[in-house]
Amino acid sequence: MSYYRWDGDDLILDCHLQPKASRDEFAGLHGERLKIRLTAPPVDGKANAHLLGFLAGVFGVSKSQVTLESGQQSRQKRVRIKQPKSRPAELDLGC
Repeated sequence: MSYYRWDGDDLILDCHLQPKASRDEFAGLHGERLKIRLTAPPVDGKANAHLLGFLAGVFGVSKSQVTLESGQQSRQKRVRIKQPKSRPAELDLGC
């Protein structure tokens, strides 16, 4: 899959964000990126903060272990998840 890569024990995800959705969920692929729908609006960094919290919960890590590497002002984002404890069944993240 092209939307993720492993950097040692860290997972790097390339995401396409859809804010103001009806629920938080993975929504397949958007080109070469993983599409993520979030309920948060794209104002004052709320969608970014919500994204990091959503991914922390899904991957079983604390919020401090999820960082936004690029895309602060864009729907196209790159996120680092430090040593994920779990892997969502709906995502094929290799071994």
